[in-house]
Amino acid sequence: MLSLLYQEGPSTKGIFRRSGSAKTFKELKEKLDSGTEVDLARESIFVTASLFKDFLRNIPGSILSSQLCDKWVSVLDQGNNEEKIKSIQRLLEQLPRANVVLLRYIFGVLHGIEMRSEENQMNAFNLAVCIAPSLLWPPVSSTPDIESEFIKKISSLVQFLIENCCRIFGDEITSLFGEI
Repeated sequence: MLSLLYQEGPSTKGIFRRSGSAKTFKELKEKLDSGTEVDLARESIFVTASLFKDFLRNIPGSILSSQLCDKWVSVLDQGNNEEKIKSIQRLLEQLPRANVVLLRYIFGVLHGIEMRSEENQMNAFNLAVCIAPSLLWPPVSSTPDIESEFIKKISSLVQFLIENCCRIFGDEITSLFGEI
C-alpha cells in the first residue's frame, strides 16, 4: 500500500481526502483480512488510501501509542523547533521498533506527496487533517468538544512532523522506496 501511495500519491489530487468506492473497499478489506492475495495496483488509489488509513486505525493503542498521548499532545507547546524535534525524537525512542520503522515509511510517503502539493492540493496541513486521526487517539473516550480539540492538536503535530520529517527521521527518508 505504501509503495503504491508513494508512486501515485504525489500526482493524485486530493489523495487521503477523497474516499474510494465503499463497496470495493469492503470487498478488498475482507480479502486482505482473510489472507487472500490482492493486486492493489489494479484498484483505485483512493481505495488503497482508505485501506491504509483503516489499517492504521486498527493498530491496537495507535501507532504513536495512546499511552504517550499526553506527551505527544504537549510537544508543540515546547520552545523552539529544535526543542520540539528533540522531544519528538525522545518519544519515538519509547515506541516499539516496528512502529518507528512504519512511521518512517509513512512520513516518507507524506513528504513526497507534500513536495508536489501544488499538483495534488495536499499540503502538510491538508495531509495532517486527513491522516492524524488514524495515527493517535486518546486512551479513553471523551466529549465531542474535547475530542475536537484533541484532533486539532494532533493535526498540528502531524503537520509539524511532515514539515520536519527529514530532520526528525533523517534525510534518507526521501529515498526509502528507492527509485520506483
